[in-house]
Amino acid sequence: MSLDVTSPPLFDLLESKLGWIDARQRVLAQNIANTDTPDYQAKDVSPFEASLSQFDIEPVRTSPLHLAGLSSSVGVHRTARGERAPDGNAVGLEDQMTKVADDESAQALTGNLWKTYMGMFMTALGHG
Repeated sequence: MSLDVTSPPLFDLLESKLGWIDARQRVLAQNIANTDTPDYQAKDVSPFEASLSQFDIEPVRTSPLHLAGLSSSVGVHRTARGERAPDGNAVGLEDQMTKVADDESAQALTGNLWKTYMGMFMTALGHG
């Protein structure tokens, strides 16, 4: 198997992560917009880790103290929430805003990884 140096797998992985963050932000925005909608239940997307099967990545446990990974199905699903407003709404605004903040951090990290890897790539090609 030959490696295409013009399109490293890491770039595909980072692009996929950014696409997942974009999709999740749309779902969270819909949840926030419906905080006053009677009987509305919050939705979320499956964890990004569930979509990693499309990449040739084999996580390795280098220590028995490391936790094994978890898998789940891909797609949008309703979130389990025990509390409901009197009108039946099950959107916790605090929960949604926490998820938005988590996604912003993940987006910044992904962008920094992209920038750092691209810098190393350009240096290796003699353009840095």
